[in-house]
Amino acid sequence: MNIEEQVELLMQGTDYGDEDLQKAMASELRERLKIAEKENRPLRVYCGYDPTSTDLHLGHTISMRKLRQFQDLGHEVTFLIGNYTALVGDPSDKNKARPILTQEKVAENALTYAEQAFRVLDKSKTKIRYNSEWLSKLNLVDLIRLGQNFTVQQFLARENFAKRLDKGEPIYLHETFYALMQGYDAAAMETDIQVGGSDQLFNIIVAGRKLQEALGQKPLVGIITGILPGTDGTQRMSKSTGNIVPINSGADDMFGKLMSVPDSAMGTYMRLVTRFSPHEIAQIEKDVASGALHPRDAKMKMAKEIVSIFYTDLEAQSGQDNFIKMFQQKEIPDEMPEYELQSGQTVVDVILAANMAESKSKARQLIDQKGVRLDGEVLERGDAPFPHPGVLQVGKRRFLRVK
Repeated sequence: MNIEEQVELLMQGTDYGDEDLQKAMASELRERLKIAEKENRPLRVYCGYDPTSTDLHLGHTISMRKLRQFQDLGHEVTFLIGNYTALVGDPSDKNKARPILTQEKVAENALTYAEQAFRVLDKSKTKIRYNSEWLSKLNLVDLIRLGQNFTVQQFLARENFAKRLDKGEPIYLHETFYALMQGYDAAAMETDIQVGGSDQLFNIIVAGRKLQEALGQKPLVGIITGILPGTDGTQRMSKSTGNIVPINSGADDMFGKLMSVPDSAMGTYMRLVTRFSPHEIAQIEKDVASGALHPRDAKMKMAKEIVSIFYTDLEAQSGQDNFIKMFQQKEIPDEMPEYELQSGQTVVDVILAANMAESKSKARQLIDQKGVRLDGEVLERGDAPFPHPGVLQVGKRRFLRVK
């Protein structure tokens, strides 16, 4: 890849929440890549992971996928286990203070993190470090000096802190330490590039860059990845909401869960989780938009690609075969009523016209419960035009061949 192609790939799936900031980071990344090429040295790239739990899901692996892209381009990647930051707890995506973990629990969780990460990363090219290596050596005077680089207002302006302040909910002093500690990680490793999710924007762009500059280093380039929505396609993937795709539950389960992701979220999944290039993704989306590729087939392509990252190609193919057998063949009867689709009809119109629901409210209820499918794909909007001819399933046992 030339420099421009590298920038396009590495910026794929990023989310800074600000177009000017995104352009600035892309420009700085381009310059770093040029310098690295000229000096014939790899860039120092890292992402930190606080081992607050043992079970990882697909959302946890987004930054790992970005690290792998840097590895494939020949750069030096460090998988930093935040065994010291985990003792504080990151408040970035929380509306309340995280529980403080014991050192024993953190150590127990850390054992499983790297093992699972190597399903994405190249183990032979990955450095593993623990931030207790330098954070444990800081004393109170050191912490005070780090804190001199920030104002209380900067922390209170953060969205999650501001919300808690408005509600009169407590913000504990130790929560402000987290950004200082993460920023110091970057300085301690003299980092060129730091990868992290958009919930880490303050910690990376503000704290990391500012502390590096204060310590006489060139400020890092922050690669801020988007947040992966769960299988509902809207809310952030989270164990608490039950919309996760676990990475240790088997190829069949992963394939099935990926096929349940709404069509509207396919682009996000392809950009954040797959190994597809920007041009490959653009072509898939173009083919879907033109009708040359059915959305279901595009999703199968996406699901097979993602499953093959975490399992073997053979297991991914088996997952696809089993999905087709179970959900596209086994459940669909050979004989069913037929219906001639009329111009302009919505999903609800077809359901009512074919007597598959007693009323509009019942039809909408079935749709809200994700009980209406067309060729195995969930239909999410009753007021949308009926997508295309196919087998319509309403509930578990009612089928209609729409022509």
